[in-house]
Amino acid sequence: MDHAVTSHTAAYSRADLVVHRMWKLAVAHGLFGTALLLALGLRVLAIAGYPTALWFGDSVGYLRSALHLEPSPTRPSGYSVMLRVLEPFHSFVAVVTVQHLIGLATGVMLYALVWRHARAAKRRAWVPGALGTAVALPVLFDAYQIELEHLLLSDTLFTFLVVAAVVVLLWRPNPTWRAAAFAGALLGLASATRAIGLPLLAVVLLWLFLRRKGFRDAIVPAVAVAVAFAIPVGLYMTWYHRAHGEFAMTETEKTFLYGRTADFADCSIIKPRPELQGFCPRTSPKNVSPPYAALWTDQSPFARIGGGKVGGNEKAGEFAIAAIRAQPDDYARVVLRDTLRAFYLQRTVHPSPWTFQKYEFPAKEQSLSKRQAKVASPYARTDGRPVAEPYAGWMRTYQDWVHLPGIGLGALLLAAATGVVLRRGPRRRVLLPWMMSAALLVVPAATADFDYRYVLPAVPLGALAAGLAYLPGRRANRPVPERKAAERPPPALVEAR
Repeated sequence: MDHAVTSHTAAYSRADLVVHRMWKLAVAHGLFGTALLLALGLRVLAIAGYPTALWFGDSVGYLRSALHLEPSPTRPSGYSVMLRVLEPFHSFVAVVTVQHLIGLATGVMLYALVWRHARAAKRRAWVPGALGTAVALPVLFDAYQIELEHLLLSDTLFTFLVVAAVVVLLWRPNPTWRAAAFAGALLGLASATRAIGLPLLAVVLLWLFLRRKGFRDAIVPAVAVAVAFAIPVGLYMTWYHRAHGEFAMTETEKTFLYGRTADFADCSIIKPRPELQGFCPRTSPKNVSPPYAALWTDQSPFARIGGGKVGGNEKAGEFAIAAIRAQPDDYARVVLRDTLRAFYLQRTVHPSPWTFQKYEFPAKEQSLSKRQAKVASPYARTDGRPVAEPYAGWMRTYQDWVHLPGIGLGALLLAAATGVVLRRGPRRRVLLPWMMSAALLVVPAATADFDYRYVLPAVPLGALAAGLAYLPGRRANRPVPERKAAERPPPALVEAR
């Protein structure tokens, strides 16, 4: 009889222990779990309303590179490699599903990092989860982020890789050389996806030397980052050399800098040599930015140059450098102006009306153009871009109301900077996401043009910086180790035993 009672009590105690642990898990992560499910539901709704991919001007080039497995001379083709991996599905729904999952994974990484650091503060069990959820909200619920994930563009993959690199570096208080190498490889992959990833290596190296006590302490992780970064970049350049005969990422990078200078270049001041006179900018069409007009309209000088942007790359770069040297104040003015555009309360039409429209969920079904159909048909056997109501209408309404305005991003970066100044806790871990976010805003404005798709990768890093800046400090009294405290059963179970 006593044995039966003891067995029953033990079984009851084990059951209560399981319930207790599940309750603690729900308290710790229930808020984020709920948010993640809601964010997943929004993406399912987006796929229901738009059961195919949304197209952008760059989409044709990415798909062409995927079909022929050949790097594009215009932009890095790391995203095309991902498209090639997904080609056996012959479905754009599969592509956007993967991209939506990548977006959710980005939010999960942000949450995990903030929760890990907040948990060390020994506050109430729900506090780390609440802080981590707050940091992940812009990635999970911003309607423009969801729409970007639905586009045939590299930005979602690029954002994931950059955020992953930052998370790896910040996972421990002092990153090991292995963590630094892993982060460097992720940044190298990001650079093979979008060229803006290249200058981010300099940001990481600067951060490593700022956060370390001395040069010798920083040199090992810095070398690990640089070497690991060089491996995927070098492999990509080798691939490019086999396809085009040049060791390069692209052969049009100088044309984008030329487009930047088209916003202010004055040939009466620059006095370019006769071979460069054709690059003197013209008046751009209404509502079209000068950089866009100089690169993508009929007014572009590359329309009159053999080989287009590839053929005119060197001369365009020569003109751009001459313009910057002759008009440094004007160059600084347009860079500052376009950087600040990211913080406007309302979105303005830029760089062109048709580009601006691509960032909104469409209201009408559209047929594919001949260029689009030429690459879409062999990839996914589709000939249209359907819109399914009422789900599409629900997503359009959601996009009208739920998104982070530019001033919100500015508030996040300002809050992070203020938190670093005011708090006594660890500051250096805030600097990395803050500097990365700022670089993602400034570099496009300095080397190309402002575009709203360039702003979105800066948002999760800005939110991360703000979240880390205001984490509660560690408590001085820690009588019970955290793991042992988590494993200790509640008093009721002790009495039952």
